[in-house]
Amino acid sequence: MKRIVVLISGNGSNLQTLLDQSAAGQLGGEVVAVVSNKAEAYGLERARIAGTTTAVLSNKDYGDRDSFDAALMQLIDSHEPDLVVLAGFMRILTPGFVRHYQGRMLNIHPSLLPRYQGLHTHQRAIEAGDTEHGCSVHFVTEELDGGPVVLQARVPIFAGDDEATVAGRVQVQEHAIYPLVVRWFCEGRLTMQQEQAWLDGVPLPAQGHAGE
Repeated sequence: MKRIVVLISGNGSNLQTLLDQSAAGQLGGEVVAVVSNKAEAYGLERARIAGTTTAVLSNKDYGDRDSFDAALMQLIDSHEPDLVVLAGFMRILTPGFVRHYQGRMLNIHPSLLPRYQGLHTHQRAIEAGDTEHGCSVHFVTEELDGGPVVLQARVPIFAGDDEATVAGRVQVQEHAIYPLVVRWFCEGRLTMQQEQAWLDGVPLPAQGHAGE
């Protein structure tokens, strides 16, 4: 059973899907700890309800990004994870941190990468007049939201949609594809080699993978 540590900063809706599937034995791994940089993050309560170990490490207690990330690495490594999952962890990670977990850290981003890296993706898609939007699960590399994409899900944008409507539509898909990708990793089907995502021994296209 693979050991998973999840990092959060907020509500933790993606975390909830992982906890539910872990409890049901559908994830191929166990969420052994949830770590947040914000004590008020509701995701911590979700983890406590699920009986999962929680920890808070506030970046405000550290003088710089390097010292915070060093402490965070020490905390994560104390749980001996096979996989680190970013689920709304609102921190830009240092290169040393990323290298330490290279090939065993995943993130979900609310856009069809490489479009709309960074923040406010839904509003940016609406303002651009896009008719399609979505989310991407990718391996984390030193480039912000730039690691190899594993899987994407697409949703329509209709005339008159606002940011909240689009965000809700995307979130439904996030809850579907993130646990799936985590399961692939836990089952040994998904790896990262030569800066590329591989599934079942086959390199995935740069834009992501269309399905199972």
